[in-house]
Amino acid sequence: MDSGEAGWEERSAVRVTPPVQPRKLAKVPFVELAEGRLQGVVSSGSDVARVYVSSIAAETHDFSCSTNNNRPCGGLTAGGGRRCKHLNALIDEAVRQYGAERVARHLKVEAEEGDELRSRLQGVHRKAPAAEVFSRFLRHLAYLEVPASPEPLPEMHWFPAWGAVR
Repeated sequence: MDSGEAGWEERSAVRVTPPVQPRKLAKVPFVELAEGRLQGVVSSGSDVARVYVSSIAAETHDFSCSTNNNRPCGGLTAGGGRRCKHLNALIDEAVRQYGAERVARHLKVEAEEGDELRSRLQGVHRKAPAAEVFSRFLRHLAYLEVPASPEPLPEMHWFPAWGAVR
């Protein structure tokens, strides 16, 4: 362990791997690999006030998409049970954030180098919890409102910091 790594357990911030590619935060402001799913919040293409909570389950690759107030996504119902554009945007942004290999590993997808990850996901539409994902997204948004300060923010002691912390 080099001296730059020493003592990281005692700091309020830890080093985080930066996104693989720059992300389009306006389209998919929140994406995470958590709770056995790829899940996140995707902006509506037609209404700036509407967002969708989308998710794809690991192993089964079953998918869900609904508005933040649990109304079903019209793209899922019109698409005859196929993934909607919100789910495809979520997959694309997850690959930008985490890299295709990590997303495939989390979703338990066998994919060769260069394979299109979307084509390997063959689940069916199955409702998944949206409230918890949306709540976590809102909690992250609230931190954007916190004024900048050099003082520690106790509730953020777990939150990863970008870049090297020395």
